[in-house]
Amino acid sequence: MNTVTLPAGGPSARADYTTIGLIGLAHGCSHFFHMLLPPLFPVFIREFGLSYSELGLLVTTFFVISGVGQALAGCLVDRTGARPVLFAAIACFVAASLAAAAAQGFGGLMLAAGLAGLGNAPFHPVDFTILNKRVSAPRLGHAFSVHGISGNLGWALAPVVLIGLTQATGNWRLAYVGCALIAAVVLAVLMLQRRAIDDRVGQWAHEKSAGAAPAEHPMAFLRLPSVWLCFSFFFFTTAALSAIQSFASPALQQMFGLPVSLTAFVVTGYMLCGAVGMVLGGFLVARGDTLERNIAFAMAGAAALLVLAGTGWLPGALSAALVAVAGFGTGLAGPSRDMLIKRAAPPGATGRVYGTVYSGLDVGFAVAAPIFGALMDGGRPGAVFVGSAVALMLGVAAAGLVGVARRRPLAAA
Repeated sequence: MNTVTLPAGGPSARADYTTIGLIGLAHGCSHFFHMLLPPLFPVFIREFGLSYSELGLLVTTFFVISGVGQALAGCLVDRTGARPVLFAAIACFVAASLAAAAAQGFGGLMLAAGLAGLGNAPFHPVDFTILNKRVSAPRLGHAFSVHGISGNLGWALAPVVLIGLTQATGNWRLAYVGCALIAAVVLAVLMLQRRAIDDRVGQWAHEKSAGAAPAEHPMAFLRLPSVWLCFSFFFFTTAALSAIQSFASPALQQMFGLPVSLTAFVVTGYMLCGAVGMVLGGFLVARGDTLERNIAFAMAGAAALLVLAGTGWLPGALSAALVAVAGFGTGLAGPSRDMLIKRAAPPGATGRVYGTVYSGLDVGFAVAAPIFGALMDGGRPGAVFVGSAVALMLGVAAAGLVGVARRRPLAAA
């Protein structure tokens, strides 16, 4: 198969960049709605008398629905196309925001969590289907980078928007109305630019091999150990992220008596540092076959900072800063992580592999949230950071085993 390098400034470049930007916007929106409820957990404790374990159950509900849906979404996308599924997903975010605005207690918040999880479910199969089909090969790596960075920015913006709107209006319900408007605007932009994300147009050039491959069962990829090791990697690293996103702020308040006006933005700092790390991590991917090493060094550094913060030995403001800076390490590992998954995917199965592997993200959130919530209820806020560090190191071990599994068939050949 001949590969044609397209001119950087031609019409194809403009089309590619439009598609990349729109999918980045959609992916940032999905990550924003991961954080629909956690930034206002202190408000829900005050308004409805909820415990941290109950709040953790809200996070679990979101990610159980998202995880099951994500594992199945690849088949739905193959049947109906990615674009209509994307539109329906963002409409669910509008509904979730309105449900949160109208909530009168735990049941209403549970409904909001469920709707947001349903909306989040198809995003990775949808995003990677459209990117692989619409974006030319020379720019596909750039597309993956923008995709990852936009997700971190969505996570970073959510606390700022929700807390900022709550403080500006004096009413947390109006903050959720504002979130509904944000999702509605994103949906309108995508619908107006729908031609640029039409996955009925384009070729799976990045999925094809030079020769004709024998037909396999669509689920044959589930037999590959590397797929399940990638799933485990996502499970452990996301468990760590769940602890930071949901409980870093109240944990720092309990440990050091820091004001919520400071601790609430630790998650934003963590995600912004992660975005910077992700940009730099793209250069590491290009430096040969060192993916597992990149991941190990970056995430071990992040784990060390989290342990140091969790000991309580340092002043509160410095500990909060260390938690935020730890995001740089996880972001630095991000591009190597995505390339690791791509190499683990057999030709023609990228969508299904991403759906399965990324469901590990949802399972990690679902399992970790109530565990770390129970630690908070038990008066052990420092364990939130130490537990996050342990989970990151388990993720490093899983990534190392992916490399072993990938090389084993070559050694046996």
